[in-house]
Amino acid sequence: MRCLSCHKLGINTFCKACSDKLLKPSVSKRTFGSLEVYSFFKYQNIEDLLLTKHTAQGFSVYKALAKLSFTPFIKKFMQEDSREIYVIGIDENIRSGYSHVALLTDAMSVKNVNILHAKLMAKSRVNYSGKSLQFRLENPREFVYKGVPNIEVILVDDIVTTGTTLQEAKSVLTESGVEVLFALTLADVEV
Repeated sequence: MRCLSCHKLGINTFCKACSDKLLKPSVSKRTFGSLEVYSFFKYQNIEDLLLTKHTAQGFSVYKALAKLSFTPFIKKFMQEDSREIYVIGIDENIRSGYSHVALLTDAMSVKNVNILHAKLMAKSRVNYSGKSLQFRLENPREFVYKGVPNIEVILVDDIVTTGTTLQEAKSVLTESGVEVLFALTLADVEV
């Protein structure tokens, strides 16, 4: 296998040098209503990698990015907070043989963290890519939660732009008796 960045031969999707130099997460925080959203990368810095999400190559890319960002984050978080928490990915639909959001949530599997796959699914298949805030507000995702109530969760998605999807997801979870601690996304698109 070759590093996707420098093409050096190796066994990983990205070699150590490229991981350390080009793919070092830099956590940023935005607040949407009462929801804090932490992102690991700026969208423009990893856009080409993110655009692989519905391709066969995207499986390796998202898995590698999750390992570089979500895994260290949850390990550090759980060292400081040992209570039992849950992780819920937003709309873990399978396309091209995998769910890119499920790859992100899987990377958070550590002691006292329970991953709830495909428990928050959208009834609407509307695509928000490149759409305005007004369009997003007029075309909700219509999430349905089929998980357990009375739990504390970290909400996970791949990209945050306007926060509309995350706020709708939080609202549905809150109505279902779930407390959302915060949300994590791979990348932040600042509009």
